[in-house]
Amino acid sequence: MESATAPEVALGSKLKVKEASLADAEGPQPSLRQGPCGSTPQLLLPVEEHPKIRLPRSLRQTYIRKVGDTVNLLIPFQCKPKPQVTWTHDGCALDTSRVSVRNGEQDSILFIREAQRADSGRYQLCVQLGELEATTTVDILVIERPGPPRSVKLVDVWGSNATLEWTAPQDTGNTALLGYTVQKADTKSGLWFTVLEHYHRTSCVVSDLIVGNSYAFRVFAENQCGLSETASVTVDLAHIQKAATIYKTKQFAQRDFSEAPKFTQPLVDCTTVTGYHTQLFCCVRAFPKPKIIWLKNKINIQGNPKYRALSHLGICSLEIRKPGPFDGGIYTCKAINALGEASVDCRVDVKAPY
Repeated sequence: MESATAPEVALGSKLKVKEASLADAEGPQPSLRQGPCGSTPQLLLPVEEHPKIRLPRSLRQTYIRKVGDTVNLLIPFQCKPKPQVTWTHDGCALDTSRVSVRNGEQDSILFIREAQRADSGRYQLCVQLGELEATTTVDILVIERPGPPRSVKLVDVWGSNATLEWTAPQDTGNTALLGYTVQKADTKSGLWFTVLEHYHRTSCVVSDLIVGNSYAFRVFAENQCGLSETASVTVDLAHIQKAATIYKTKQFAQRDFSEAPKFTQPLVDCTTVTGYHTQLFCCVRAFPKPKIIWLKNKINIQGNPKYRALSHLGICSLEIRKPGPFDGGIYTCKAINALGEASVDCRVDVKAPY
């Protein structure tokens, strides 16, 4: 059998068909298809490369876009000669008013200028060449911000705490919720402060509220697109009441400092020279303030101009002015108060100068 090559067919060369022997049937031959109404047979070119789709790795999982974003899917394929390429959306034909498709020699592009939630679904690409075909699917999910939570209620207020409850939003934005954001605002400033973020339950306890303030609360829902555009606000205010405090003053126990006289520093024996002033010192502790009496050889010397006695802050002193030979002896300091008395002695010797 004589067969024509592909370039010869493309140049319009004539093709002669003869009866093939059994030996000739082993080689590849172009197939003939009967034309309509018994017309001249048509020649089908041999398949040089079977249809094969190379789906990008990024499209092997759900392709997520936000409402208003552009969808641009480029999927390469391999097939020779050029196959027939078709797209479907959930098993139905595409809406050509919103979705455009461009098919090339080695790829196919699906383009949506502004995605809407209705564009979510499973898109199937079919590359067909005669009875051979290859298909692949791409899941597209178009999401938007969720609606606000419903019926936020102030359940209870105790101490500096408040309990809130709410229900999930009716519209989750075509995707799962990531949580809730709870905020508080006191009526004095009116400023909102975030208390909880990414909170998954539909009830919470807000603590550490300031005593004497009134608070309002609001809750946002959150998904992959972000927080809901609006929030649900509690109707009632949480009034943090001041607890009645009763102060009980403790009676002060007056300490009794009363003490009988006691000498903390005794008199010291000394030797002096005739004609030189001499002073004697001692320290006494007592309450109430004691009376100080000085004695010489057990004789009271109070009022004697030769001696000058002083007492200040418990320090007692006696000055002997220009002592003479007869001023030596035993000097005694006696302290007396209502609780008792105490005394100390010392010996004073007076010597003539050398």
